[in-house]
Amino acid sequence: MDFGLVLQTDPPASRVVSLMRRAERNGFTHGWTFDSAVLWQEPFVIYSQILAGTTKLRVGPMVTNPGTRTWEVTASTFATLNDMFGNRTVCGIGRGDSAMRVAGRRPDTLARLGEAIDVIRDLAEGREAEVGGQPLRIPWVRDGKLPVWMAAYGPKALALAGRKADGFILQLADPYLTEWMVKAVRAAAVGAGRDPASVTVCVAAPAYVGDDLAHAREQCRWFGGMVGNHVADLVARYGEHSDLVPEALTSYIKERHGYDYRHHGRAGNPSTDFVPDEIVDRFCLLGPVEAHVEKLRALRELGVDQFAVYDMHDAQETTIDAYGAEIIPALSR
Repeated sequence: MDFGLVLQTDPPASRVVSLMRRAERNGFTHGWTFDSAVLWQEPFVIYSQILAGTTKLRVGPMVTNPGTRTWEVTASTFATLNDMFGNRTVCGIGRGDSAMRVAGRRPDTLARLGEAIDVIRDLAEGREAEVGGQPLRIPWVRDGKLPVWMAAYGPKALALAGRKADGFILQLADPYLTEWMVKAVRAAAVGAGRDPASVTVCVAAPAYVGDDLAHAREQCRWFGGMVGNHVADLVARYGEHSDLVPEALTSYIKERHGYDYRHHGRAGNPSTDFVPDEIVDRFCLLGPVEAHVEKLRALRELGVDQFAVYDMHDAQETTIDAYGAEIIPALSR
């Protein structure tokens, strides 16, 4: 199992770079950041510094979207970083939640997302693609490689990930839901004539190492609110009780009343008081080292290839170091 570190690009950017360097020293293979131009600093500028300050770490957004940048700009940006640092980027992409809604726009459709996945990958790898009816190719790309991993929850999105994406990003660490969603992605891959094992599975969630569960829950409760935004979209589309979406995912948002993106992804988010302890425990990794190892082994058995640690809480360095000293070595056995 690989391990990634997920951060927001809060200023100063030097701290983001420092934490990513710390992560690489501790055995993490991937460095991810949020991508929302209004809420945080521009990640692609910071990626260049992370790549310059590390030797093997792969970097990318978790996640970008098809709407805030034109697709040729996104592809060229990835291709430039790869040309400078040797194919060390991954394009995590989704419909767009905070980036689009904060700017007053709705998240993109799945049809547009599917088209963007093909175009961005083709352009970044030097192939011709059609953008707005215009055939384009980036002529200077040589030996480019850009895996595109798609974030998804609902049945149509999971099917799209299975058909088109190189990887599937699931932003929660509940084994029951992970098994259900990984099966859906793999079935779609088989239906599209693909090898289901070729789709990398990445589970991303907050991790907090320590014995004080009450404190850990409060530091990570924000995550249930973030996931709740996507769940609310699913309920609006498929209904509260639908065979297409597990009630284990949808039932907890009944008391949800709006969401303030000014606190998005932050400990103490006041928009997440509806999230019960049970959901925090199911969606996140909390407790002593042994609890993390046990849950990660269960996820690995379900086919998870990477666990990406959301490290937005008051114990960032401690979490990175605990994973490097005890948890990552345990999962390499």
